[in-house]
Amino acid sequence: MQQSKCLGLIGGLGIGATVHYYRALGKALAAREVSMRLVMAHVETRRVFEYLANGDRHGLAHYLDGAIGRLRAAGAELAAVPAVAPHVCVRELMAVSSLPIVNLLDAVAAAVRARGLRRAAIFGTRLAMETGVFGALDRVELIRPAPAKVDYIHETYVSPATSGEPSEDGYRGLTELAEGLIREGAEAIVLAGTDLSLIFNERTTRFPHLDCARVHIDAILRAMTLEDTSSL
Repeated sequence: MQQSKCLGLIGGLGIGATVHYYRALGKALAAREVSMRLVMAHVETRRVFEYLANGDRHGLAHYLDGAIGRLRAAGAELAAVPAVAPHVCVRELMAVSSLPIVNLLDAVAAAVRARGLRRAAIFGTRLAMETGVFGALDRVELIRPAPAKVDYIHETYVSPATSGEPSEDGYRGLTELAEGLIREGAEAIVLAGTDLSLIFNERTTRFPHLDCARVHIDAILRAMTLEDTSSL
């Protein structure tokens, strides 16, 4: 059986998101009859949100780079952060990292271009919504919810990120908001929070969407195997 490159995964952001990536990567590689090589280092969600609240991108990059150092020592050949919010510092992290980083923002920007999206709305943290997923959607016209709805989306996203458990109320509320934004002209909802994948999937999502986690997982698979994984 072919072996993949050894992936270093920075886990804990949140725990449910890490499990989602681990499960999806394992399933996709098994379908390709590729043996997964993976090591993981845990970081604290609370610490990451403190850096985000203070706007300290360099501090966050060095905190994550400490985990990358542990991953490299364990044999990792490349690294990925299975969360959207920490990618606010991805340029700073790439500048100091001793391992190549599979950059979620580049993968999402490429997916947006491939789909030809022109108008979209974003679900994720308040910062991701305000910055167009940290610039990844800079060529897309954004349909912005009202401020109170932005607060609701942020809080509904943060809940599973900290608990690791999806919310039925969150699913219903976000679905209603998404359907309203589609009626207002959004061509798709960009799910810019990995833990939203705990709430929405291909079977349960009733609105057009682009899942940043799925796009990122595909990019990681390509980096691990150097193969086209678009059909997985």
